Amino acid sequence: MKKILFGATAAAVIAAGTFGAVSANASAPAAAPAAVVRADAGNDNLQQSTHLTIEAATKAAQATLDAAEKENQRVSVAVVDRNGNTIVTLRGDGAGPQSYESAVKKAYTAVSWNAPTSELVKRLANAPTLKDIPGTLFLGGGAPVTAKGAPIAGIGVAGAPSGDLDEKFAQAGVASLGN
Repeated sequence: MKKILFGATAAAVIAAGTFGAVSANASAPAAAPAAVVRADAGNDNLQQSTHLTIEAATKAAQATLDAAEKENQRVSVAVVDRNGNTIVTLRGDGAGPQSYESAVKKAYTAVSWNAPTSELVKRLANAPTLKDIPGTLFLGGGAPVTAKGAPIAGIGVAGAPSGDLDEKFAQAGVASLGN
C-alpha cells in the first residue's frame, strides 16, 4: 500500500511541476517587438499596382455571360488577376466541360501579353514555340483589362463555335468595367 501511495504522490508532484512550468511560460511577458522597418513610399524599389475587386471581376464576368446568352451561346467565363490567378469563373448553362479550363487559359494568356488572344494567334507564325508556354492557350477568346495602359486582369471566354465570338463576349466584359 505504501508503494502505491508513494507512486501516486510522485506522479502528482511531477504533474504539478509540469503544469506550473507550462502555466509560467504561458503567462510570461512577450518578448519586445523587433524594430519596425519603415519603407519610404518614394523609394524606387517599391511599385504600386492596380487590381480588380471581386465585385468588379464578378460584374465583368456576368456582363460577358449575358452577352453570350443574348446570342444563345453556351460559354464559360474566367477573370484572372495580373498574376494569372483566377478571381472568378462562371459556367453558363450547357457550357461544355472543356470550356472552363480553356476560359482560364485564354484569360491568363491575354493578361500575360497584354493583348487579345486573337492577335497573339497571329504571332505564332513568327514564333511557333509561344504555344508551348505552360498555362497558355493561343485561340481567340481572351481580352486584357488595362489601367493606364498596363494589364491588370484578363477575361477569357470559351465554348462558342468560334474564337471570334468568344472574344466578342470577352470584350463586352471589358467594356462593362468602363460603366
